[in-house]
Amino acid sequence: MRVLMAAGGTGGHIFPGIAIARAFRQRDPSVEVRFVGTERGLEKKLVPEAGFELTCIPSGALNNVSWRRRLQTLAALPAGFWKAWRLAGSFQPDIAIGVGGYASGLAMLAAMARGVPTLAVEVNVLPGLTNRLLARLVTGAAVSYRETAAYFGSKATLTGTPVRAEFEQIPPKPPDAPRRHALVFGGSQGAQAINRAMAEAAPRLAARSGLRLVHQTGERDAEAIRAAYAAAGLEAEVHPFIDRMADALAAADVIVCRAGAATIAEIAAAGRAAIFIPFPQAADDHQRKNAEAFARAGAGEVILQAELTGERLAQSILALLDDPARLARMEAASRALAQPRAAERAVDVALQILHRPV
Repeated sequence: MRVLMAAGGTGGHIFPGIAIARAFRQRDPSVEVRFVGTERGLEKKLVPEAGFELTCIPSGALNNVSWRRRLQTLAALPAGFWKAWRLAGSFQPDIAIGVGGYASGLAMLAAMARGVPTLAVEVNVLPGLTNRLLARLVTGAAVSYRETAAYFGSKATLTGTPVRAEFEQIPPKPPDAPRRHALVFGGSQGAQAINRAMAEAAPRLAARSGLRLVHQTGERDAEAIRAAYAAAGLEAEVHPFIDRMADALAAADVIVCRAGAATIAEIAAAGRAAIFIPFPQAADDHQRKNAEAFARAGAGEVILQAELTGERLAQSILALLDDPARLARMEAASRALAQPRAAERAVDVALQILHRPV
């Protein structure tokens, strides 16, 4: 069996794709999975590291970008479609799965043109632009939220957000474990607003004895954040990118992060408490909706970016670390929101589309 996996751009698209690819391989080691992405996306690094082959096609972005970028993207579409068409012809997939990202639309359209069955995987409440455009054309859809099913009609199956198995294997914190570990990240590419707030928070955090801080900054801000922490006397591990994020989540007591669907799902699978700072430009403000749902369940706190200051962020981090009983309640609430085996259910949907045994 051959699977064409169209997923790229950011970790929010790539990691669910990797989770599904691994679930296929776990079900049947002989399954061949080929990823389709772009040269500039994180898939260029993450997909080969996960043990899968990647084919890059010319692509771009149409949503939330300048007119110049849109024109460049439109100009690249014919070449991108042609390469995706040739790949679908040479690889001859049994099914194409689109998880979103810059190249997903072209790869899915090329597969459709070749007569290949297609499965859209949508991890957000509001589907991304690619999946909205393809909703009426795909063979089936695996969605994370009931509200999303309306976009795909009877084609939709509620599966939850696919999460890599290592996140689902993270055990709960022991009741008597010391609470002193904070993990900060702004998505797979960092977040300048969170980085700036953490730099402002550094002097107050440095005064907390025994605090252990790990911060994924993205490539652009890594050196500046290291310098800010050093100037404040704050000992911290600063990484442009954390390769073993499951290990980082397992060690963390408090997490500061954005609220993308994949991030939310991984934190719930790990059963950890979080302070969410939603990305304000996210489509339909979906990150705020994700974060507020976590907060209503008692599993997290929300600080809007417009209200974010270093003082407030430091106060929130330290208040949680100083209240182990509340942290334990938040962790239990977080784990209750998890959707285990979502990647396996997405594989089930793909096999059902192909009329193969589940």
